[in-house]
Amino acid sequence: MSVLSGVTDFFGLDIGTSAIRLVQLRGNGSVKALVKYALIPVDTKLVLSDAKADQQKVAGIIKELVVQSKVTTKNVAVGLPSQRVFSTVVDVDRLSKGELEKTLHYQADTLIPTPIDESKFDWALLGDSPKDSNKVEILLSSVPNDFIESRLDILEGIGLNVIAFEPDTIALARAIVPADATSAQMVVDMGTMATDLVVSIAGGPRLMRSIPTGTDAILKAAVQNLNIDQKQAEQFVYKFGLSKDKLEGQIHNAIIGTVDVLVSEIDRSIKFFNGRYPNTPLDRIIVTGGASSLPEFPLYLANKFSINVEIGNSWRNVSFPADRQNELLAVSNHFGVAAGLAERNE
Repeated sequence: MSVLSGVTDFFGLDIGTSAIRLVQLRGNGSVKALVKYALIPVDTKLVLSDAKADQQKVAGIIKELVVQSKVTTKNVAVGLPSQRVFSTVVDVDRLSKGELEKTLHYQADTLIPTPIDESKFDWALLGDSPKDSNKVEILLSSVPNDFIESRLDILEGIGLNVIAFEPDTIALARAIVPADATSAQMVVDMGTMATDLVVSIAGGPRLMRSIPTGTDAILKAAVQNLNIDQKQAEQFVYKFGLSKDKLEGQIHNAIIGTVDVLVSEIDRSIKFFNGRYPNTPLDRIIVTGGASSLPEFPLYLANKFSINVEIGNSWRNVSFPADRQNELLAVSNHFGVAAGLAERNE
């Protein structure tokens, strides 16, 4: 959902539910140099609120982050949270680009959940359909106009120039999935309120979902089932996670029901993907966000699905001085979306 193209100097902005993050990179090609990165924690209720006063507070926090980080440009590519974006992959007849554009706009009302005149609507050609040799696969994304306009208002109101909006999941896949991966890869990014899934083949997202189970739900399960407070729950969950042999497996037992709600949705997504792409095996799950900091969750996924699971690295396409490696890897699981936005080639 580009607004201006040809802009090479910009930063990526991820307005998340627990923090606002930015990344600025420089250079062309597949690897870009890190210029700035920064994060500021934010109250979840504030970010999710549509109230004008709360939006203004969010604008103030973003302004503070931009000033503190000393980014060198006002141009920004902004992430769109999965809960606000509708994305789907559809098969359509092989047509010229112009004809395709017309057909998709004509059919848009049947393809997206919100009226076309109330939505920003974008599409990308992925390639041949896996189901019908006469058709091609199209990735469609739509987002309500009023959400885009409110974001635009708060960002322009603090002097930023929005050059593009992009769904978080697309940015995430760009940063985390190896560009040369020929097999299918799934990214599992656990946030505060939801977990984003994206499966991509050769850099193109083929399945995107937001599952309304995140770290918040897991911590709530620990609070309720162990009768402890939020702070203790955070300490226990992030220290022992799904380990069965620590604290006699009490933490595992307290949270496993909630974790399994999420895992069953991951299972459904894998089955859906395998049904549509029987000739493209899913050979890796890459975890980031809370999914990589919850002890033994990656191992649990690996055992459940008999698949390779690895911890994502948001900086895999970013160059930086060697002496910053430990500092950057320590925060990698927070920066997938912001880094992916900054890696866009306009």
